[in-house]
Parts: sequence; C-alpha cells; structure tokens
Amino acid sequence: LPPAREPIADRGYDGARFRAALQNRGITPCIPSTRSRKRPIPHDPALYRQRHRIEIMFGRPKDWHRIARRHDRCAHTFFAAITPAATVTFWLGHRAPSLGGA
Repeated sequence: LPPAREPIADRGYDGARFRAALQNRGITPCIPSTRSRKRPIPHDPALYRQRHRIEIMFGRPKDWHRIARRHDRCAHTFFAAITPAATVTFWLGHRAPSLGGA
C-alpha cells in the first residue's frame, strides 16, 4: 500500500498522543474533535464525508448471514462463499443511484 497522507478516522481516535504520532510521520490526520475537547482541532469536512464509503464496503458482506457467522470452517469453502457475495454487493453498489455529493 502507498504511505498514508491523510487517514480518516472517527472521534474515537481523537487523542493527543495518536495525533502527535501521525504528525511526527508527516501525516495530516482527518479526525473530528471530540465534544469534550476545549479547543476543537479543525479537520476537512469534505474529506471526512468520504469515510462512509469504507464503512459501507466493510458492512455489506456482513449482510450475508453465512459470511457474517463464519459457518464455513475451511478457508477454501469460506472463500467460495465470499466471492459471489462480494461480486453481487460490488455490482449492486455501482448500480445504486447517487444520493448527491462527490
């Protein structure tokens, strides 16, 4: 994978040590501040809105009961079950109407 430039995370990762570790590596975090922070740290809202795409990508296969419950014990059989599920969700995801935005 290419090195991260702007990781997108939710408020749970809004810690001073985590932010400092990212900035020491030259990475600008896109993390909204927690509500308890006295001085909010600005983030890019347009970039943060794209986070839902990743959440949806990981959530769709879980809609398939067999995959979510890991019924298949053998990795080969599990892969045989997840392949059509991923294909169908990918196909449906690209056919869904856009809800606006980018």
